Amino acid sequence: MRRRSSGSEDGDTSPVEAPHVNSLLNPPAFDSRSAATPSQSSRVDRRRSTDKRPPPARSRRSSSVNWKPSDPRDGPIDNSAAPAHPSSTPSLLPANGAQAKEMEKSQETRLTGRRLRLRSPWAITLPTLIVSLLGIGVLIAVLHSSVTRQLDPKGCRMSYMRPSYARLDDFDTEHTRFASKYSLYLYREQGIDHGTKVRGVPVLFIPGNAGSYKQVRPIAAEAANYFHDVLQHDENTVRSGVRSLDFFTVDFNEDITAFHGQTMLDQAEYLNEAIRYILSLYLDPRISDRDPDLPDPTSVIVLGHSMGGIVARTMLIMPNYQSNSINTIVTMSAPHARPPVSFDGQIVKIYQDINDYWRHAYSQQWANNNPLWHVTLVSIAGGGLDTVVPSDYASVESLVPDTHGFTAFTTTVPNVWTSMDHQAILWCDQFRKVITRAIFDVVDVNRATQTKPRAERMRVFKRWFLTGMESVAEKTVPLKDPTTLLTLEDNSNSIIAQGERLVLKQLGSSGTARAHLLPIPPPGSPGRKRFTLLTDQSLDSPGDNGRLEVLFCSVYPLQAGQAGTVFASHIDFSADATASTRLTCKNAASDVIALPASTRATRYPFFSEHEREIPPFSFLQYELDEISEYQFVAVVDKAMVPTPGFVIAEFSDHTQSHRTRHISLRSLLWFGMKLRLPAARPMMVEVKVPSLQSSLLAYNLEIGAQNCGRNGELFAPLLRQYLTEPYESKYFVNARKVMVSLHGVAPYVPPPLTRRSAGDGLSFQFWTDPTCDSNINVKLSIDVMGSLGKLYMRYRTVFAAFPLLVVAMVLRKQFRIYDTTGVFVSFSESLDMCLKQSIPLMLASLTILSISTGNPTPAGNASFWHWKNSTTSVIDFHQNDLLIGTQDPFFWFLIPLIGLICIGVCTVLNYITLALTFVLGAAFGLLSFRPGWVRNDDRRKTGPPSAFLSSSPRRRMAITAILLFLVSTFIPYQFAYLVACLVQLTTTVRAQRIASELRSTANSNFYNYVHSLLVLMLWILPINMPTLVVWVHNLAVQWLTPFSSHHNVLSIMPFIVLVETLTTGKMIPRVSSRFRHFTSVLLFGISIYAAVYGVSYAYMLHYLVNLVVAWLVLVHATADSWPFSGFSSLYLYEGNVDDRKRGKEP
Repeated sequence: MRRRSSGSEDGDTSPVEAPHVNSLLNPPAFDSRSAATPSQSSRVDRRRSTDKRPPPARSRRSSSVNWKPSDPRDGPIDNSAAPAHPSSTPSLLPANGAQAKEMEKSQETRLTGRRLRLRSPWAITLPTLIVSLLGIGVLIAVLHSSVTRQLDPKGCRMSYMRPSYARLDDFDTEHTRFASKYSLYLYREQGIDHGTKVRGVPVLFIPGNAGSYKQVRPIAAEAANYFHDVLQHDENTVRSGVRSLDFFTVDFNEDITAFHGQTMLDQAEYLNEAIRYILSLYLDPRISDRDPDLPDPTSVIVLGHSMGGIVARTMLIMPNYQSNSINTIVTMSAPHARPPVSFDGQIVKIYQDINDYWRHAYSQQWANNNPLWHVTLVSIAGGGLDTVVPSDYASVESLVPDTHGFTAFTTTVPNVWTSMDHQAILWCDQFRKVITRAIFDVVDVNRATQTKPRAERMRVFKRWFLTGMESVAEKTVPLKDPTTLLTLEDNSNSIIAQGERLVLKQLGSSGTARAHLLPIPPPGSPGRKRFTLLTDQSLDSPGDNGRLEVLFCSVYPLQAGQAGTVFASHIDFSADATASTRLTCKNAASDVIALPASTRATRYPFFSEHEREIPPFSFLQYELDEISEYQFVAVVDKAMVPTPGFVIAEFSDHTQSHRTRHISLRSLLWFGMKLRLPAARPMMVEVKVPSLQSSLLAYNLEIGAQNCGRNGELFAPLLRQYLTEPYESKYFVNARKVMVSLHGVAPYVPPPLTRRSAGDGLSFQFWTDPTCDSNINVKLSIDVMGSLGKLYMRYRTVFAAFPLLVVAMVLRKQFRIYDTTGVFVSFSESLDMCLKQSIPLMLASLTILSISTGNPTPAGNASFWHWKNSTTSVIDFHQNDLLIGTQDPFFWFLIPLIGLICIGVCTVLNYITLALTFVLGAAFGLLSFRPGWVRNDDRRKTGPPSAFLSSSPRRRMAITAILLFLVSTFIPYQFAYLVACLVQLTTTVRAQRIASELRSTANSNFYNYVHSLLVLMLWILPINMPTLVVWVHNLAVQWLTPFSSHHNVLSIMPFIVLVETLTTGKMIPRVSSRFRHFTSVLLFGISIYAAVYGVSYAYMLHYLVNLVVAWLVLVHATADSWPFSGFSSLYLYEGNVDDRKRGKEP
């Protein structure tokens, strides 16, 4: 039999001595002609083997690597000369033809020469190093930008309370099957609430992910104090149906709901039973202390924080939901639009179910067909300081119409005007005051629902949570009756000429009270008119004795005796003159819009605990058609002595006060945008830029100084940036240099129910002193470095999916080279090869796909690319699930950018894994230290101790069976996956020791193989860890009920079998037939899926990798025969037939 040594042509699948592939270790120089024919190659290899044969002692040294010898000691047997033994045939089918064999041999020669220079797995080429460093540099820039640039200031003031909690022990297992796990409490404020009897309106607080039932205390304490100190003393308020609030809260033992869908369902089921029990308390006279004449409550107001808001919406789709038991839901920092992470398939499905249910309900034409017609949903988002849940996800515009709900940001809420982090939204003193007053305004104990009708509730919430300048804001002046009679002299000179502006730089300058009248332009006047008024004084309501009052008046004919009987207030400036004019007026105080005070001394729109409170500005704004029924606007200066303060009032044309600048993002990026506010401008100027809609970009806005001369300006420039959907407003006082960021069109967020208009975009409102008679220059530019930080919150979950594209492509290259040449290259070398062609081509293809499916308008539709193409709705709510989650072609560069970062991250993880295995291997070597007096011959015979000392077959089968049994009954398969990762790490450490001590192609192949599989499993581990954390948490709270999800044995069995197989040291056989393409197709499919759907459906990546692992197990099983004996070989024996016959080698 002729022998040759041409490298590892066939796969090594059994224990052998250390292979002596000297052509790989010390190759002589050769040219391309050496691989011309098989015979020539054999002669060259034979000479190489003869000249460089190692000493006999070394050739007898046995390896402890347990893979089967398919080749003789001097090299592999030429398949053309003698047929191979069946047990040593690695491929599923024989090779096809001599030409294919020659091509493989040529490729092997070339790759062998290349591998000589990158033998070590630590080696890295300069291009790979540069690309990896660039990726890590970009990642560092993103992280640095997220913590240093475009940050919202913190303005929350601390809240204080005296809490106590009464546990409702009667809510036991007779009412719910979760009574042993969860608990229900009633909040009581010490010193105010006495006893545990219910006497008010029921409110249920639902904590969020890992939240505590005690988080209800700031809002509940404020409600108790406000009713005790203010409301109960107001007879009109009590008569209107306002009562105290009974806050109920639930102890979920800090359940982790964001990662586990079944936990959400359990909580929703428990809460529906809790509401049924809460309502029953008001029927029991022993517990209820309500007026018996009032109707019994039939519904509960729900407050939800974070995931508690999603659980609140889930309650309405549960089978045990009591109809109409919930009609008002207010959520804080709740991710309504999409799940925060998509690692659990069940939570993704629950989101789809509840969102589809809500959308379908509000799509009904008739109210009788809508089960949610009576429900109002208000979502409050914390804004840029919330780094736990992106505030973009708090949007409900894709779920409910504006008649039933809306989204507002805390920066929008009047007298709050600050962003909040995820927890501060519960205890922030300014915000808790607003939310408690809003709830008191919607309650009505005279109705069984305990709340006002839906339309009135929506008006109340919009008044408390919106600025009042939105298009949906309703003015109250046209709906009221006249309350004031204003009497003036006929020859009064207080009437301002038509078109003139009223400017009062000081109140009470005339030494007496005075009324200033602005004529209202008649209907049909040219141009669109708007009335605006700004002052630093608070406006009086009817009967108040303040400094300033604003009235809308019409001429009233004199009728004896009617003035005193009809009007509640009479203001007389006639001085008993014989000729006078009487005006019937309506007070405008109810329509006042609060604006943060803007002076040279202010820095933020809010004030901190240790700063002096500055009263806000008062602003009025009316369109002409809203006040056209009146004839005058009367500004009544009541100050009797000169008093600091200013008033500016005017009618302005829409053409002068509104501008629209159409500029593309590309032009804005390269050149910026400049505009000039002329000297003859209105007090308030609004500039809209329709192209500014994306939340991925941040901007810098510079406002030039104006020259006001000696007198100085009445107020410093005030800027408001706002979006119409969702309702986000930000105020900048004393504005000079402003950092602009927004929560508009965000990645992966579904489109709204109503399509956005092409003219929608970011708008800026400038309040400037018009008396300065000076131009103001404004410059807007994109903050590139600040925009990098916006990628962090929007694309955090990308790093759980997108790196698998790189890892799968690297593994694909490794298997292709191995199946062709018999050399399993290292992860680093395969990455270097992929960076030369496959990965750039993949990123380029994905970029082209993103551009082709994109649409420059927000109303684009890409449902064709989604597996669940919607046919029942015009709007595809899944159109943003693909790739980077946005259809704006401007962001095409994000795919290469994310790919670059992922390459760097994968390189770092590879070297971290290498370092970990090296350190553990070194520690393992120290623990297995052999004394120096052991003979060298004995040392060679024994080899590295305990490298692959496999346990008995029965023991391995028993461990696998026990683990699979536990998965099917008690533990989730994620726990078994963690165990598999640890076992794979141990196998990699052992393989690393062998590859470093016994250098051979077979040992290096096996080490590179198990190392790459370990890297792949580590990237899947973050997808499985959240569910494992939930399971461990359930055990920690002594919840003995079996874990009710994630017990699919098939989801983990391939991993267990493969990991157990690798512990024996068996190398995967080569597949030299057409079946080798199946491995490439599977890994290529994982790459495509990870990039396209990995973010939205990350849980599927585990199943896809599980499929690849199952295929590898199948390939391993074909090492001996097909198919059943192959599978049995994985467990029943190690080594080859000769080993079993000879027994243990001495």
